[in-house]
Amino acid sequence: MKKISRVFMLFMLLMLTAALTPVVRAAEGPLPQNTPSLSPDEAVARMKVPAGMQVTCFAAEPDVEQPVGFTIDDRGRIWVAQAYSYPKWAPTGRDSIVVLEDTTGDGKADKRTVFYDKLNYITGIEYGFGGVFVTSPPCLYFIPDKDGDLVADSEPIILLDGFGYQQSAHNIVSGTTYGPDGWLYGGHGGTSFSNLGKPGTPDSERIKYDGGVWRYHPIKHIFEPVCEGFTNPWGVDFDDLGQGFISNCVLPHLYHIIPGGHYDRRRESTIHKHVYKRMTTIADHLHYVGTAWDKSRGGSAEQLAAGGGHAHAGCMIYLGDALPNAYRGKVFMANIHGARLNMDILKRKGSGYTASHGPDFVMANDAWFRGITILQGPQGEVYFSDWHDTGECHSMKPDRNTGRIFRLTMTPQAARGFAPSSPVISDISKLSDHELVKLQLSSNEWLVRRARRLLQERAAVAVNPKVHEDLTALLDGEMKGDRAVAQRLRVLWALHVTGGLTQEILTKQLTSKDDHLRAWAIQLATESKQLSRPMLAAFEKLAREDDSPTVRLYLASACQRLPIEDRWNILAALAAREEDLNDANLPLMIWYALEPCVASDRGRALALVTAGKLPVLRQYVARRIASGN
Repeated sequence: MKKISRVFMLFMLLMLTAALTPVVRAAEGPLPQNTPSLSPDEAVARMKVPAGMQVTCFAAEPDVEQPVGFTIDDRGRIWVAQAYSYPKWAPTGRDSIVVLEDTTGDGKADKRTVFYDKLNYITGIEYGFGGVFVTSPPCLYFIPDKDGDLVADSEPIILLDGFGYQQSAHNIVSGTTYGPDGWLYGGHGGTSFSNLGKPGTPDSERIKYDGGVWRYHPIKHIFEPVCEGFTNPWGVDFDDLGQGFISNCVLPHLYHIIPGGHYDRRRESTIHKHVYKRMTTIADHLHYVGTAWDKSRGGSAEQLAAGGGHAHAGCMIYLGDALPNAYRGKVFMANIHGARLNMDILKRKGSGYTASHGPDFVMANDAWFRGITILQGPQGEVYFSDWHDTGECHSMKPDRNTGRIFRLTMTPQAARGFAPSSPVISDISKLSDHELVKLQLSSNEWLVRRARRLLQERAAVAVNPKVHEDLTALLDGEMKGDRAVAQRLRVLWALHVTGGLTQEILTKQLTSKDDHLRAWAIQLATESKQLSRPMLAAFEKLAREDDSPTVRLYLASACQRLPIEDRWNILAALAAREEDLNDANLPLMIWYALEPCVASDRGRALALVTAGKLPVLRQYVARRIASGN
C-alpha cells in the first residue's frame, strides 16, 4: 500500500507541475504582420497550450464574423454578437446575433441560426429571462424568445437609452454578465459620457455616468453605477467568494470591483470632483515594458516576455472541474496585441487582493489573433473568441468577413486522470426547482449560476415556498471541506435572488465565523438602501469590533447606500481603526462614504476625523471644506 501511495502521489505531483507548464505544440513566436490569414486548422496547429490540453475550432467564418461577444444558453448553444457596424456608429445597421449549436457532440458547431440582424452597434450580449439582453449604444435592449425557438418574439425592447457613443468608437458600454446578486453587470469606457434612463425619462431624472462598472436588475429594471473610473473595462467576472474583477485596456490590466469605489482613469471625471485619490490596480506587474502604454505595441521580444501589451478584453475566473484544480480561481484575459490569453493568480491582501503574473494560458502565435471573450462552458471546457484581424484594437478598417470561436479541453489521454463530479445536463431549464437548489453545491460554477438564474426567473413568476425551505435547510446544515464557505455563499445568494432572504437570516450571518459570509450579509442587507434600527446597531458594532478588514471594507462600501444620518457612527468607528492605516482600500472607501457628509455637517465631520486614527481623512475633510462647494 505504501508503494502504491507513493506512486500515486508522484503521478499527481507530475500532473500538477505539467498543468502550469506551457508546452510548445508548434512554431514559436507571432507571424509577421503581413502574413495572410491562417485557416482555422492552421491557427489551431500553431497554438501553444498547457500540457495535457488541446484547442479545437468550434466555429469560424463564414459561420461567425466580427464576434464582439458571445454567451451560452441553458442548452449549451452559443449566441454570438456580430459587430459589422464597428467602428462607425449609424442609426441603423446590420449587426446580428447568430446562434451556433453542436448537435452531434463532437465539439464543433454544425447548426447556425440567425436570431436577429438589424442592430446598429452591438457590444455585448447575455442570455436569460426568456430572451437576450443586448448592449448597443445608446440602448440596452431585451429581445424576447420565450419559447426558445430562436425566432425573436418581437422587435428589440428598449430598457435603457442614453449610453454615450459619439465620443469614442471604443470606450463605450459593453457587457454583460450576471453577478451573484442577480443583477446584470457590464463595463463602460471612461471617455464616453452617458445620460441614462428609461425611454422618455426627463433629463433631470436621468443618471449621469462617465465610466466604470454598472449593474442592471433584470426584473426590477433599475440601473445603478457600481464603481467609477478605468479606461475601457471589457470583461467582468466573479470568483468563488463573489468578488468581482475586471480586465482593462491602457491602464493596468486587472482591478478588484468594490461597490462605490473610484478607480484610476485617463481623463478626470466631470461628475466626481472630490475624490482626491483613486484606487488602483491589484496587479503587481504589467503586461508590457516601459512607462508608456502607447509604445507597447509591435510585438517586440521584451513586450512578449512581459505578457504581450497593454490592451486586454474578456475576463474569466475559472471555476469548473474539467481542468486541473491548479487552475481553479485563476483569472484569464485576452491580450489583444500579444495574441494570447494571459493568466493572473489572485491572493487576498488586506481588505482586498493582489494579482501575480502566471504562465500565459494560450499562445496563439498568429498575427491575426485578436481575443475578446472568454467563457467557461457547461462541462467545464473553455471557449474563447478571436476577432481575427491584422488591425489592432483601434482598427478603422476591419476585415468584415473573419472570426473564430475556439474550444479548450483536456486531451482524451489527460482527461482520464480527471473525473468531473458535475453531471452533464443537456438543458438545465428542464430541471425541477429541487434539482436547481441542489446544484447550488456543484463544483461546476456554470451549473451553479444557471441554476440560480433559473430559480430567480421562476420566483419572479410565482414563489415556491419549498425552494426557500430547501435553501434555508442547506444554509443551516453542515458543510465541510475547503469549498464550504463558497457553497454557503451560493445558497445565500440563491435565497436573495428568489426573495427568501429574511432579516433573521441576515442577522444570523452577521455573526458567522467566516468573514465573507458576514461581509455578504452586510451587502445584501443594504440592497434596499434602508436599515432597521437593530441592523444599523449591528453594523456599528461590527465597525467597532470586527477583526476582518474584508468586513470593514464592506461596511465602508455599504455606507454609500445609507442615508447620511445613518452613516456617522459606522464611519466614526471605521476611522478609529488604526490597523487600516496602510490598507490599499479602506481609508479611501471610508472617505468616499464620508465626503457627502461633510457638506451636511462640517463640524461633525471635523470632529470625526480628529478623533480618528487615519490622518488622510483629516486632509481630505479639510480640503473638502476649503473647496467651498
